Amino acid sequence: MTEDRPARTRAPLDVIAASLRAERRRTGLSLGEVARKAGIAKSTLSQLESGSGNPSVETLWALSTALDVPIAHLVQPQRAPIRLIRAGEGPAVASDRADYVATLLAASPPSARRDIFLVTAQPGSARDSDPHLPGVVEHVIMSSGRAEVGPADEPVELAPGDYLSYPGDVAHVFRALEPNTAAVLVSEHTRA
Repeated sequence: MTEDRPARTRAPLDVIAASLRAERRRTGLSLGEVARKAGIAKSTLSQLESGSGNPSVETLWALSTALDVPIAHLVQPQRAPIRLIRAGEGPAVASDRADYVATLLAASPPSARRDIFLVTAQPGSARDSDPHLPGVVEHVIMSSGRAEVGPADEPVELAPGDYLSYPGDVAHVFRALEPNTAAVLVSEHTRA
């Protein structure tokens, strides 16, 4: 007579399914390509990604090799570390051409291409930015005050709560229109 394996020895199927989907997306490989690289049936991988399969350690090793990740990435839930930066803290860089300070809130991890800044600015000289690398897109969410933001030849006036996305690979500007203007700036680095 056989019994089901105890809960503590069963594979964490939901975690494995989510991890496989995420890692496959990260690599840009199709279901068939990953299955071929791992030497398993495409239907087996499909079942695992849907959470209905029951993988052996050999299958997980083959998949971790095919996806170029440690096996732990497939069987343990990935948790983002908690990071708190209080107002007025964090690495800040001031402009020498405007009353504008950019505080780095989160640098881009190796698996992504984006940086997050808190921008604080005062009326006066605009912060004129030269074009960044091809494919860069900037996203701005106004927190307080008002500012003209966007491509240098067609900036848009933003108020608190407004969101603007624009190509960062052209000359662009941030001009505070009110004292203590603040915004969140996400610089997204995509490949052209």
